[in-house]
Amino acid sequence: MQIGVIAGGGCLPLIVTNELKKRGYKVITVALEGLADDALSNHSDVFESINIGKAGQIIDFLKNNNVKEVILTGKVPKKLIFERKTIKPDMRALKMLFSAKIRGDNELLKLVEKELLTEGIKIAEISEFCPELITPEGVLTRKKPTKEEWKDIEYGFKIAKKIGELDIGQTVVVKERSVIAVEAIEGTDETILRAGRFVKNSIVVKVSKPQQDLRLDPPAAGVDTIVIMGKANAKILALEAGKTFLIERDKLIEKANEINIIVVGVKQP
Repeated sequence: MQIGVIAGGGCLPLIVTNELKKRGYKVITVALEGLADDALSNHSDVFESINIGKAGQIIDFLKNNNVKEVILTGKVPKKLIFERKTIKPDMRALKMLFSAKIRGDNELLKLVEKELLTEGIKIAEISEFCPELITPEGVLTRKKPTKEEWKDIEYGFKIAKKIGELDIGQTVVVKERSVIAVEAIEGTDETILRAGRFVKNSIVVKVSKPQQDLRLDPPAAGVDTIVIMGKANAKILALEAGKTFLIERDKLIEKANEINIIVVGVKQP
């Protein structure tokens, strides 16, 4: 019983590989060079660090290790698609890039999935192996939103779904039914910090896109998200329940309580 892991940045790949090992899987890991934690080598049966632009090399590595199923996990900054000298795309990667009608996250990841499927490799969903990551519904911290803040959360949720539908981003920051910042190529953390330059006590809303495939780039928040919110003087983190991930949930909630940030899981209104 074996499975492949293509790992980007952050602690989520370590959480996933540890869980796979506990379940008795032989773990074949592709660590995306410059992004993935080197510690993954200690939690993998077979490990290779490969530049993200070497699509052919990544697929050959998986095939040579008889991988039929793979998990995509960890952060990959979207800006990398414009840093050709860093990612050094091979012909296979260039073909995928140039075949994209638009270069939104969803479109690009669907192309990755298509390319893997042509080689008999299917993508598995992280939640099948780590169901504890899924955001539950309800207030998760000691403090809870006011009635007015719940209205802001509902407003932000609708806006976030709209930008997600356009494959722009997954996060918006709102206050008093005004949009303060919208996530695009910069990512969630920079969006939150940018909003903090304009207002205090804002509400950060993160959702899955309407067309989101949770095997591909599931929306997630971790302790780092709470720390960034603290720096930006944000007040509430609202995540779509059932369709987003809370990484290291207990630590996240502990940190949120420590710095008086409210965390809630909400279903689509």
